[in-house]
Amino acid sequence: MSRPPENHAGPSSASPGARAARPPAVTVLSLIVAVEATALLVAAGWYAIQLVTGAPVLSFWGAVFTLALLLSFAAWLYAVAYFLFRGFRWPRAGALVAQLFVLTIGFPTLSGGYIAAGIAMVVPAVSAVVLLFNKRVISFASRAGGAPPAL
Repeated sequence: MSRPPENHAGPSSASPGARAARPPAVTVLSLIVAVEATALLVAAGWYAIQLVTGAPVLSFWGAVFTLALLLSFAAWLYAVAYFLFRGFRWPRAGALVAQLFVLTIGFPTLSGGYIAAGIAMVVPAVSAVVLLFNKRVISFASRAGGAPPAL
């Protein structure tokens, strides 16, 4: 009885469309984005608690919209982290845009005297931007939807 061929997705695989092994930088990058999504989810939860307990707001519906925006952005970042981990191409742009947003908030926070909060935003965002341009990350995360790697 013959055994079916094993499917190795390493770089030495001869089959077309075989995936290279996931570089550790992709895992780290996906974790950074997932942690940022979790931070947004925690912020949304805190915001919701404040809204329910009657914290003063200028516009109730504006506050509800802000809450929906926080939840939507957290869900979007989770999707970016998941699909980046799986090697798709499109999440690289989404992760870069998210890091640029974090940096636009992190630097003023840092220079405004909130050192710990600023460092907690700036260091992961800068690390993620550096990892996004790593050649192994670019090579791995090059899959278009359902197609073999594009690069």
